[in-house]
Formats: sequence, structure tokens, C-alpha cells
Amino acid sequence: MKVPLIDLQAQFLNLQPEIHQAIESVLASQKFILGEEGRSLESRIAELTQTSFAVGCASGTDALLLSLRAVGIGPGDEVITTAYSFFATGGMISWIGAVPVFVDIDPGTFNLLPEQVGKKITAKTKAILAVHLFGQCCSIEQLLPFNLPVIEDAAQAIGSMRNGKPAGSIGISGCFSFFPTKNLGAYGDGGMIVTSDETLAKKLKMLRAHGQESQRYYHSFIGTNSRLDELQAAVLRVKLKYLQQWNEKRAANAAYYNERLKDLPLEIPVIDAANTSNFHQYVIRSKNRDRLKNYLADQGIGTGIYYPLILPLQPCFSELGYKAGDFPNAEECSTTSLALPVYPELTAEQLEFVVHHIFHFLQ
Repeated sequence: MKVPLIDLQAQFLNLQPEIHQAIESVLASQKFILGEEGRSLESRIAELTQTSFAVGCASGTDALLLSLRAVGIGPGDEVITTAYSFFATGGMISWIGAVPVFVDIDPGTFNLLPEQVGKKITAKTKAILAVHLFGQCCSIEQLLPFNLPVIEDAAQAIGSMRNGKPAGSIGISGCFSFFPTKNLGAYGDGGMIVTSDETLAKKLKMLRAHGQESQRYYHSFIGTNSRLDELQAAVLRVKLKYLQQWNEKRAANAAYYNERLKDLPLEIPVIDAANTSNFHQYVIRSKNRDRLKNYLADQGIGTGIYYPLILPLQPCFSELGYKAGDFPNAEECSTTSLALPVYPELTAEQLEFVVHHIFHFLQ
């Protein structure tokens, strides 16, 4: 038996007729940029996240970049964020000339420690970039009293909740990724920004289109080309209908793992009582991580390491002066974390196969 970390083919086969119809409709229209498919998707994502506006863009990375620019972040500004995330989180802060200031994480939830944020605020701090990692929201309400713009990196958290509020709706803006392996994945790159700030939404729409507002070739400021095309929007509109049931199946798979693995010598995910996670990833921690990963691979079971080197210790950030030992929790997670298959198309037999071999290795 083979159990990949994610099986996009299984999802596609279930949706194939609808997907083909959606794509063919766009092809027939010959409207590929900023058309009705994109506007409809934006409306539905705004409704899902209980926000007033949604702005499609070319990727989750661009969603972060555009949000940072829209709130006025520029060269020399400091933005506080987590030490443990996908590279785009810290990378986009640096890309616009600002300085990422990292804080350590809670090793149970993998999310930033709010109590460390206040200690890192200086006169140069202009925003907080809060990550909801693996589908679980961070304690974002503890960041709001700092009176700084809080941008939510919700790339992995579409459909997740914090105290009954959707991920992406709590800060000044929320950034989503539609990378193919996400819970809601396109057939290429894609992203979305949500906000309830009308002025910010207007600026985001201009930024994604070279700083144009309504009249072509007249530019109020310098933007870029970052638009979600109609083909991807059409695919996402089809998939969005199934997002809730897919997330519920992921949660059921996670519950199965929790029950079966709870007595083994490893750490299973800790979900904050205030959260409803979409279980974008199901990440365990084991001191024998590398040996376990290799063993499972030999049995045909796919796993993933997210992330093997924390952001502050990446070579490109060496000039910031961080060193090994500065972020002990994040560093430990980078050597012990292992993502197991949790996608909704997993069968009961596949789940049992994974559990069986983890037992065989650890006992």
C-alpha cells in the first residue's frame, strides 16, 4: 500500500466533470483577467471569512507583500513575526526593505508566543505579522492591544476559527494562499487578501494592478502585477463548495491519529481550546524524527518536515545577527516535527496502515 503525504489526483478525480465545465466556461468567454469568476470568488471568500472585502492576487506570498505595502511598511521599519514559518513570512518583510524581528513559539501549537512580542517592540516597530501555522490560529487577540497593524498570515488556515471568528478576519488584513496543496488549492499559484477596511481594500486593488484605480494607464502610485486569473478563480469556485466537508474530514482523520497515537513516545498536536483547526497539516514531534521518517518512507508512507531550518538561522538573514540557541522552542521543533498524511481522501485502511507502522517503529 502507498500513502502519499497528499494525493491531489484523488481529489481531482472526484471533481473532474465540474472542473472541466468551469475551465471550459472561462475558455469560451475568453475573459482571463479580473473578470466575473474572480469577482464571484472574492465575494464568496469575504462571506466565508465574515469580512467586507476580498482581493484576489497572484499568490499567498504576494498577499503578504501587498498587505505589508498597503499598511505603509517600508525600508527600515521593523515587523515582528514568528521564527517558525514558511519562508515567505520573513522573506516578504525583507523584500520591501523592512526588518523582520523574530519571536519564539509555543512548541505545542507551533505558533508565536504573544508575551515575547511586547519585549521586541521599539520605536521602529510598525506592524506584527501573525502566522496561523498548520491551520491553527495563534493567540491573535493578545496582539491587538499593542496598537499596531496586525496582518494575519492565514495561508494555511482557510476555514479555521479563533473564538468563533474566522481566520483572516481579526487583524487589519488576512492573507490566504491557494497553492495546490492547500486545503483550498488552485491548479497553479493564487492568493487572496481579506479585510473589513474599505480604504485598505481600495489600496490593495490598486497595488495589484500597477497602482491604477479606474482609468487605465494612469497610476496613483507604484504597484505591481499580481492578479488572480479567471481560470484559477473558476477552479477555486468549484472547490470552495467542498471546503467545509474536506476540513471536517481532515479533523476526523486528526482525531483518529490522536486516539491511536496518544500513548506512544511522541508529541501529538495540541489544539488551543479557543481554536477550530482546519488541520492543513497534522504534525507530530519525535526525538527519532529522521529515523521515523526514513522508516515510513521505506513502507511507502509520505511525510514532510515543516520546517528543517528556522527563519532567523537562514543564511539570507545572517546579517540580522541571530545565532543557534536564540529560539530554543522553534529550534527543537525544527529537529523533531514530522507531518503525517491527513488529506480528506485518505481511506480508513490507509490511516490504519500509517498508524500500524508508527507503532511498529516506536514499540
